[in-house]
Amino acid sequence: MAEFGALSLVPPLFAIGLAIVTRKAVLSLFLGVWSGGVIFTGGVGLGQTFDWIAAAVGESTFHAQILIFTLLLGSAVAMIWRLGGSHAVRDWAIARLDSRRKVGLVTWLLGMLLFFDDYANTAVVGSTMRDVSDHLHISREKLSYLVDSTAAPVATLAISSWVAFQLSMIESGYEATDLAASEIPDAFAVFLRSIPYNTYAILAVAMVGIVVLTGRDYGEMLTAERRAATTGEVTREDARPMQDVAAELGEPNVEDPKLLAFFLPIGVLIAITLGSALYTGYSPGASLYDTIVDADYAVALIFGSFGMVASTYAIGVVTGELSLGESVDTTIDGFGIMLTAVTILVLAWAIGNVVEALGTGEYVGRIAGQVLDPAFLPVVVLFTAAFIAFSTGSSWGTMGIVTPIAVPVAWDLTGGHAMVAAVVGSVFSGAIFGDHASPISDTTVLSATFTGADLVDHVRTQLYYAVTVVAVAATLLVIWGYTRVNPWLLLPVGVVALVGLVYGLSSVAARRRGIDPTDVAGAERRAPVEDGDD
Repeated sequence: MAEFGALSLVPPLFAIGLAIVTRKAVLSLFLGVWSGGVIFTGGVGLGQTFDWIAAAVGESTFHAQILIFTLLLGSAVAMIWRLGGSHAVRDWAIARLDSRRKVGLVTWLLGMLLFFDDYANTAVVGSTMRDVSDHLHISREKLSYLVDSTAAPVATLAISSWVAFQLSMIESGYEATDLAASEIPDAFAVFLRSIPYNTYAILAVAMVGIVVLTGRDYGEMLTAERRAATTGEVTREDARPMQDVAAELGEPNVEDPKLLAFFLPIGVLIAITLGSALYTGYSPGASLYDTIVDADYAVALIFGSFGMVASTYAIGVVTGELSLGESVDTTIDGFGIMLTAVTILVLAWAIGNVVEALGTGEYVGRIAGQVLDPAFLPVVVLFTAAFIAFSTGSSWGTMGIVTPIAVPVAWDLTGGHAMVAAVVGSVFSGAIFGDHASPISDTTVLSATFTGADLVDHVRTQLYYAVTVVAVAATLLVIWGYTRVNPWLLLPVGVVALVGLVYGLSSVAARRRGIDPTDVAGAERRAPVEDGDD
């Protein structure tokens, strides 16, 4: 394969930079893929561009399954809306959640409870909390941040759809060392040891709680929250929400909306997804752990979302609110509200094909692998994984690239399993951070989709918090590298540091605006400050 070197960085960085500057995600992603075609072929590259786009779906069963899941969820969201379920749960929650803090806390807790899959997490939590947060004038950017930062970070720490993949990467890394098979430790034991070193994921979840409980914001999130609180506009005036159910479907024609129309489909989604996962992972004599690890979560998500749609059809027929023909029409409309999300997902995956063809991940990993100071190795691994995930939009792809490189390097440098566990946790941390910072990440796209946020606005506002967390996470890894103190003791220090940073940064941002940092809703009503002022 041809060596493209630094040129391999151009397509993803060009696409990401253009998306952030222009806020036109679809155009930016397509031009990013096309630039890769030009580099790869040395010519116009348009044919290669469309080959990569087609391959993003046609050559990946997993990608096709995620698209089916997304479209079915779009159908379910549209059906629940037409049946009045969204209005019913909004009215029910409004009577109980009468403050922005309460809505934030419920969103945070739901995100941690639905740990079994990040896609299902974003779909359920985003759809559940969107109308309630709108009523209390919480910006869609803020809700999208809350959902995104309690989806993948929680999934990577718990027994979830991520675990089997993570364990396989640990095994691949050890197989690349000079250790005999009998000397290689159990992958699950290494995974457990890596958890306290997965500093970004742990602190990202903590950061959500800190932001919610303190009621403080800074950076572009403060701009978004002031706009929503003072004007009632939950999205920017010229924003392009990834999903706008009300605009697409109109108001539901239901006089007495029932909670059943919301909670039954959500319950069906969760129950069938979990049941299907256990069924696909089961084999005679298998333990519960093996069943969970071997489960096919993509298939389970399709079964769960199909069951969700079927339950809405049943509700429509039984209650007489929707005929079968009306339900079919609503399903098609539901597919339509997911068109933007599906388009961006396909183009984001196509960027992944570009960087694979150009060898971007291997190029970055090879350069980073030249750093030999063991004390700095976890931090180097963290930012290497972060850069690759940012450039490719794939946390799993990043783990697949970096883990088999980082584990043998850690073993060769120190000959200790503690350093291996540290770099494994660092890989996971960097992959999640890069995912959060990238507009071409599938979890970022889906978080914006199910909360109805503008994708680029979500990325721009979330980036301030993600960078704050990764800075603290990196500092903790450096301290561990030099002191080898118990990593569990460092995590509370990181949480305290985040509290201080949130108070400090929010106070500075509020002082520049002449407002009370704890009272966004009470801010004087004037034209919102332009994005980027903080």
